[in-house]
Amino acid sequence: MISKPDKNKTRQKRHQRVRKNISGTAECPRLNVFRSNTNIYAQLIDDVAGVTLASASTLDKEISGGTKVEQAAAVGKLVAERAVANGNKKVVFDRGGYLYHGRVAALAEAARENGLEF
Repeated sequence: MISKPDKNKTRQKRHQRVRKNISGTAECPRLNVFRSNTNIYAQLIDDVAGVTLASASTLDKEISGGTKVEQAAAVGKLVAERAVANGNKKVVFDRGGYLYHGRVAALAEAARENGLEF
């Protein structure tokens, strides 16, 4: 019997291929997205110093209710507001090996609408 490939392992391979080419700096941090079955997380990362500059997720108290796509858009808005408050407007988007569709796209569009440039 032939076994199916593990979706998460193939996603991690895609993510590693992308991460070879992009990295965040203090001036232009990396906006990383992680999506689980129930939640979505976004972080602004300075890869040079190895620190997280801002983060948001569906676990934050400011975000409640709605569909998963609406929650993802709220996370994008929240992470953009926190980034702009820290003085970061320009970022590099790292979709984490996920397709730019659904929750990931909703997060990205909401972040763009609220002041992030990528």
